[in-house]
Amino acid sequence: MGDVTTMATTTGRRRPELAAFLRSRRARVTPADVGMPAGLRRRTPGLRREEVAQLSGVGVTWYTWLEQGRPINASIQVLDAIARTLRLDRAERVHLYHLAEVPYVRDHQGDAETAGPEVQGIIDSLEALPAVVYSARYDILATNATYRGLFPAVYSTTGRGGNVLWQLFTQPACCNPYLNHTEELPLLVATLRGAYGCHVGEPAWEGFIEKLSTASATFARLWENGDVAPAGPRIKVFRHGSVGEVRLNSTSLAVGGVPETRIVVYTPHDETSRERIGKLCAVEDPIIGCPAHARPLSEIRAALAT
Repeated sequence: MGDVTTMATTTGRRRPELAAFLRSRRARVTPADVGMPAGLRRRTPGLRREEVAQLSGVGVTWYTWLEQGRPINASIQVLDAIARTLRLDRAERVHLYHLAEVPYVRDHQGDAETAGPEVQGIIDSLEALPAVVYSARYDILATNATYRGLFPAVYSTTGRGGNVLWQLFTQPACCNPYLNHTEELPLLVATLRGAYGCHVGEPAWEGFIEKLSTASATFARLWENGDVAPAGPRIKVFRHGSVGEVRLNSTSLAVGGVPETRIVVYTPHDETSRERIGKLCAVEDPIIGCPAHARPLSEIRAALAT
């Protein structure tokens, strides 16, 4: 009974907010903005309700009821038409959908390719801590020097670092930098699937998942499990060929203004790990791989260049 009451209260509060939002957006759009004559006896510089209805291809009565906050249903197509008429930006459109209690359909804007100089400056200032900026697909958008010291193999093939999941799943399990990779890899894939829900059908995402599934039987198996998890804090245990075992707490922070992008900062879990993190940037030619396959980074790069 309590849940039903809460839902009814939430709906009751959203409708007046929806009405006020539509009125405020209508008031800022002038007839000239939409190619209509201003006409005479206009009390407000904004559009009239009947003009919004006409331009959106909906009935005047229906739109009036919507703007009055009456409990009527609105389809995705109708809300899109109203959003175009009222010239709503992306944030306003998302707000409109939430208030109308319609699931928002993400409009594809392309995946972020860089984090921007401001975000780069922030993670560079965290020089004592490894920090990285990931896209929702785990593309590496920016790193600081300490992160590059922690994960030298990520930069063995490209200057930008490519995709961390591709690096983790296409190397032998014995050389995985995660000592607790049997725990960590399923969580990474589950986090990827949680983000994938907003990108179903997008060629970049579908192609990435198909290629990684082909390249890694482990990834394919974990992806087929269908598990979903949010990005969140946890303890990660790394093996670094030059400084040894490092235990770190990971904290994920959303980046405002760059959709589906987050900063991940690693803080030492113990004093030994803190000391070893401090040594990372001083290592000129780090060792990569497990004890059986360990090689200097310079040797790996030389082999790739031939």
